[in-house]
Amino acid sequence: MKENREIHFEGKTVNGFGMLGLILMIPVIIALFFIGLPEEMWWIPGVLTALGLIGMVLLLCGFFVLQPNQAMVMIFFGKYRGTFRNTGFYWTNPFMTKKKISLRIRNMDIAPIKVNDKVGNPVMIGMVLVWKVKDTYRAVFDVDSGSTSFINVTNSGVTAGQTGSIANALDAFVNIQSDAALREVTGKYAYDEESGRHEEITLRSDGHEINEQLEQKLNERLAMAGIEVVEARLNYLAYAPEIAAVMLRRQQASAIISAREKIVEGAVSMVKMALDQLSEEQIVELDEERKAAMVSNLLVVLCADEPAQPVLNTGTLYQ
Repeated sequence: MKENREIHFEGKTVNGFGMLGLILMIPVIIALFFIGLPEEMWWIPGVLTALGLIGMVLLLCGFFVLQPNQAMVMIFFGKYRGTFRNTGFYWTNPFMTKKKISLRIRNMDIAPIKVNDKVGNPVMIGMVLVWKVKDTYRAVFDVDSGSTSFINVTNSGVTAGQTGSIANALDAFVNIQSDAALREVTGKYAYDEESGRHEEITLRSDGHEINEQLEQKLNERLAMAGIEVVEARLNYLAYAPEIAAVMLRRQQASAIISAREKIVEGAVSMVKMALDQLSEEQIVELDEERKAAMVSNLLVVLCADEPAQPVLNTGTLYQ
């Protein structure tokens, strides 16, 4: 299991509403300088107004909002300062680059892919994956989102763009790794039992064990990106179209053979029970030849696909 490299943000954060009130007081303070000031000194409030407006723009870039199951990764001039997870409206250093990342559970439907099973039969297999981000440091810094980090005073706009690219990068990473894990697990097991007996794990008969294997492999692969697998399960399993008809006939033949075995086993037990009861209760004495004839007749009646036609013997058994 990969070590969690996320740390809690210890920097200064204040309530956003209180800070917003202070920022809105800046124009009021500047306006007070104009009261009673001689006209020849009005350039001083003009300079203060310009500086105040620039300051307001910078301070407004420090606001951010977090909803439940969201986190904000804080970066100060390229250095990771921590992850902030508290929900609400906050203000922090406006020069802090903020990257919002979702911690909510996500679903991913992996479309059926063609894979060769353990015995080489091509099968179509698909899965449903449920996952979430656990380590925000690895999710942001260990997965290439295809964008370059840079400092910009308009952090709110930058954050929105980078957040989307991070989400897309995580989706692409999970999709590729899920495909690889699915191929790896499928190649270890056969689609179905070859002999008709359940002697080893198969894709069709042991879905629970296969799902556990998938979840384990996916957690191993996705831990490097700070992702935790909540659930992984197969949702589609079938032979590839080119062999589906042939394998269907094989399954039908195996089913017929298994059914015949059950029928013969039951018929033999019934014949044995009949002979034993006739002998124990001494209803009739049968020699070996008559027992053989009785066994033959009973097996024909019990194992036949259609009802047997009775034949009346008007003579004796030997004529």
